[in-house]
Amino acid sequence: MKVFEWNGDRKQLLSMLWIFLTVNYIYCDVFSLHHAKSLQAFLSGQAGEMQITEEFLLSFAFIMQIPMIMIVLSRFLVFKFNKYLNIIAALISGSIQSYTLYMGGTLHYIFFSIVEISTALLIIYFAITWKKTEAVETRTA
Repeated sequence: MKVFEWNGDRKQLLSMLWIFLTVNYIYCDVFSLHHAKSLQAFLSGQAGEMQITEEFLLSFAFIMQIPMIMIVLSRFLVFKFNKYLNIIAALISGSIQSYTLYMGGTLHYIFFSIVEISTALLIIYFAITWKKTEAVETRTA
């Protein structure tokens, strides 16, 4: 009895992993808003050593664009660019998440961080092991 089935489309797989990663980022942030101490820190404009300013939020918005744009780019980039951009984007996203995990956090934050870092590592693995012969490039006649 099969439990999992995959059609071998690496573009589709990578895109789905980026969706999974992005949703985890979002839900972690939503859960943080339900944690009284975290919410009070956000409302005060100071979370740990970080001052939450408009510039900080803009920087964070740029960082969050990485996994979100990879959802689309993973589906449409040609093999070579796709492979290397997935590796670079996952290294950036995973490294930033690893750094924030190192700074500590709530239990739910630690849990989500482990899932997010693991997903970034999976993306790196699937991108590194992706062979050109597996790439299904669609061409118009």
